Amino acid sequence: MSFADSVDLCSDEETEVKYVDPGMRSSLVQKKERPEITNNHPEIEEFATVQGLELISSNRVPNGSCRTDQGCLSTFCYLPELPDSVPLCRWFWKAGDSVTGATPEPISIVHVGVQDRLRVHPKFLHSNATSHKWAFGAIAELLDNAVDEVQNGATFVRVDKITNTRDGNHALLIQDDGGGMDPESLRRCMSFGFSDKRSESSIGQYGNGFKTSTMRLGADVVVLSRCMNRRTLTQSVGLLSYTFLRQTGCDDIVVPMVDYEFNPSTGVFQSLIRHSEKQFSSNLSTLLRWSPFATEVGLLNQFNDLGHHGTKIIMFNLWLNDDGDVELDFDSDAEDIMISGASKIGQRKSINQKHIANQLRYSLRVYTSILYLHLPESFKIILRGRVVDPHYIVNDLKFRECIRYKPQVAENMEAKVITTIGFLDGAPDLNIHGFNVYHKNRLILPFCPVLSDRKGRGVAGVLEANFLKPTHDKQDFEKSTLYYKLETRLKDMTLEYWDYHCHLVGYSCKKAPRTVVPTADPAHQLHHSGTCNGVMVNDGVPAPFHQFLCTETLSGVVPPVTLKPGSSKADISGSASVTGVRDPTGNPSNLWISRMLVTAPSAPK
Repeated sequence: MSFADSVDLCSDEETEVKYVDPGMRSSLVQKKERPEITNNHPEIEEFATVQGLELISSNRVPNGSCRTDQGCLSTFCYLPELPDSVPLCRWFWKAGDSVTGATPEPISIVHVGVQDRLRVHPKFLHSNATSHKWAFGAIAELLDNAVDEVQNGATFVRVDKITNTRDGNHALLIQDDGGGMDPESLRRCMSFGFSDKRSESSIGQYGNGFKTSTMRLGADVVVLSRCMNRRTLTQSVGLLSYTFLRQTGCDDIVVPMVDYEFNPSTGVFQSLIRHSEKQFSSNLSTLLRWSPFATEVGLLNQFNDLGHHGTKIIMFNLWLNDDGDVELDFDSDAEDIMISGASKIGQRKSINQKHIANQLRYSLRVYTSILYLHLPESFKIILRGRVVDPHYIVNDLKFRECIRYKPQVAENMEAKVITTIGFLDGAPDLNIHGFNVYHKNRLILPFCPVLSDRKGRGVAGVLEANFLKPTHDKQDFEKSTLYYKLETRLKDMTLEYWDYHCHLVGYSCKKAPRTVVPTADPAHQLHHSGTCNGVMVNDGVPAPFHQFLCTETLSGVVPPVTLKPGSSKADISGSASVTGVRDPTGNPSNLWISRMLVTAPSAPK
């Protein structure tokens, strides 16, 4: 059996990949002639109208066109069953184990003609996906791709379950209405090492997230994308199937793809033949054999709700956990996706277990509510049919302070990081603490603890550290010198904050409450989504107007200032003359900081 011109995953080129499968009992069934059928849909008619073209409302359609209504049987037959093949292990952490024989090299060099070519064994798909230890981390990776599409007009990303009609099992759907991918872009997406994201604000950057995340969630994924590029409307389908590759004995990764191009003059999508009709037929036969859709009609029906542009990702043959249950639980909550077995944890009534810091570990709705510091008002995350309401952690903090930190990230370059710190609502009874560290608007470390002793209990913070580099799974940062310096700074912030504020929540205070010295500074909106406000000053009396405290690394004492009545700005006089800053008790501050008081609006509720 050969798959002419299937996509080789290690390249953006389409090459002929041949192999012999001893499990095959017969050859491909000959392709029947494809019927002439129509494909008129409201969104397509609208597209033709915009382009100034007239649709032909006739039953006669040119050969090679395809329709997406239910009237036509598939013109391609199934591949034969593989009775001698070894069933694919459904447990993710065991699926990469070799069954018999020698273990193949995941990546090797093969000689083709006069050139050496990189060969990627299918088992690399699995080993590559193990970078995601947590299923929700893989889903977040796919959500990042949808959020990046905001610049192309995306207004929503939908996360839901659908039913795999072949076996009745659940499949995971992620759909957005972004710009979509044309045939070339889809091939780059499903190959290694390609990334079209050049924007400073883009979350993804390695060109590997799609493969790691989809293969972490299920053994197989089918991608459908519609795109309008240069006045040409195309729709493409690609299948990345670990099941197909392993059960057919492939020693190289191939991705069958088919493309269609809309012909406005006829009102139909026609097969886009890139190389040959034989190649198209072979790829389509493979798609229909190994995807959840048994007919071409059923496959193309998936485009019906994509409009002019958008992408739909369907992950099926979802992985099982150690107990033999599907990792993702769609049944415990009709409006959420849970980690299997975690619903029992959610039933516990303790204040700690009910807190968002613990719920995010097993509830996708909770996790996605804090996943981004800010999303445009026009963009929604829709989970199981209901919009996810953003949750701003800064609004959970009381007695808030904002501390400015300026790490030196290059020889002549400083970054500016503002950390909001405070006690969580529920302190001192709440035994949760840690910092929520974001990178380019995306949560990397939720409630990351920096202290292990009693000090810091109930203290939490929020910051955006764009000067650090996340790991590939975006669940941690690379352990660089800058990272360890930030970690040390956060420890010092926590200890100092505790020493001066713990009495406000009922702990005994060893140091006198801090005296606030206001200085001039422009109002600053923190973390895109919220600000500090209602800070307790001196003896715990709330400030008369919405204010927040900032700290800044300086090499001088705080100059004397006066605050005009009814004004939020201060007149500064005097000058710094000595190195080091002393706190109100006369002791050197362990953070070497000066305090500033500025105004800012409240965080959105």
